[in-house]
Amino acid sequence: MTADAPYDGTDFYCDIAVPHPERLDVVHEDERVLAFHHTRPFWAVHVVVVPKRHLASLTTLTDDDADDVRALLSVVQTVARQVETEHGAAAVLTNLGAYQDSKHLHVHVHSGDRLVR
Repeated sequence: MTADAPYDGTDFYCDIAVPHPERLDVVHEDERVLAFHHTRPFWAVHVVVVPKRHLASLTTLTDDDADDVRALLSVVQTVARQVETEHGAAAVLTNLGAYQDSKHLHVHVHSGDRLVR
């Protein structure tokens, strides 16, 4: 998927990413988690990690979500370790509330300079 491809829905992850991973530059995929290079990166290296099951955000999780969260964090750790090893540094970020454009839990793993937009 290119940065020019328009998307005006409210949940890119449920609508596009999870059902169509072939459109993305996938880093990891299993039955619970998808990780891919951001389609419109903010940083030189920018990977997004999402649970395949819709979970609204970090602050709405319940005990019923524990298996998905463990799987998500395991992939975040693996991706972050790889980015840190390859680039010397990595940051892990999730957004909440008004900062969260898509209301589907997702974690950014990034490194390098912020790209000019």
